[in-house]
Amino acid sequence: MSVPLSVTAAPTVAAQVAAAVVDRERETELLQAALAAGADVVLEGPPGTGKSTLLRAVAAARSTTFVLVEGNAELTPGRVVGQFDPAQVLEKGYCAEIFVDGPLLVAMRTGGLFYVEELNRVPEETLNTLLAVMSEREIVVPRLGTVTAEPGFAVVAAMNPYDAVGTARVSGAVYDRTCRIAMDYQSADAEARIVLTRATAPALPRAWADRVVDLVRRTRSHADLRVGSSVRGAIDLGGLAHHLAAARGRAVDDWHVGLDAALVALSGRVRIDDGAGRTAEDVIEELYRTVFGDPPSSDADSGGEGGAPGER
Repeated sequence: MSVPLSVTAAPTVAAQVAAAVVDRERETELLQAALAAGADVVLEGPPGTGKSTLLRAVAAARSTTFVLVEGNAELTPGRVVGQFDPAQVLEKGYCAEIFVDGPLLVAMRTGGLFYVEELNRVPEETLNTLLAVMSEREIVVPRLGTVTAEPGFAVVAAMNPYDAVGTARVSGAVYDRTCRIAMDYQSADAEARIVLTRATAPALPRAWADRVVDLVRRTRSHADLRVGSSVRGAIDLGGLAHHLAAARGRAVDDWHVGLDAALVALSGRVRIDDGAGRTAEDVIEELYRTVFGDPPSSDADSGGEGGAPGER
């Protein structure tokens, strides 16, 4: 049975989480304290800021069950709580042995963490089910009875406050029952370390990775972009550049390799502002030239090689 995190266990958990999550010491400390206090938590921040990674690492360090559900319009109360096996109801009737626990009951019975991604996409009826569990630490299931959560159980949700498509405003009742931890983007140094660690490429040059991160961070403040890229874009850019360079027989920091990798990795992640009159590719190439400069002069003399921008 999982138990709430004790104060004496906190340093051990913090050390394990620090090994898995870069530059999130403060958020780790806050999350540990909230869980130890028996609170439910909302992690709020843009995509790619490590919300899921942080919670998975904390759950692993606590050796507790981690149950994840994706918030969407199909996440009904029945899918969250569970149901009686329809095939056996006719034979045995409504008895506990044929009830199939949903993810919420799995977390409750094991004293685990019930993690809801994209909380602001969850239907109101399902949120109301979670409100009762957060308030009372128990749920009444028709024909099954009352299920009480084991010690250590908590609801932890994540949401992106900047994504308005397909989302609804989270009610005050949810915030009244949760502690909120805001998670913004990490530092440039931390994002570079993440790229070097996570990209599917061995030994990327650190100076080049720093510039890749600079490029990605600039997408978050460009006047023509409504949404910029998370560090996931930089991770993919690093991996793409490595494999593209190998295919072309070029260095990973080759100018044209980097530009093509940037266009592929970032063009689908950014969102052009209405009325900008430009494509995502235009903005990414502009930013790429700002960070990496114009093509080497030798390219102009030879007409460039494999993947030059003019050949797209």
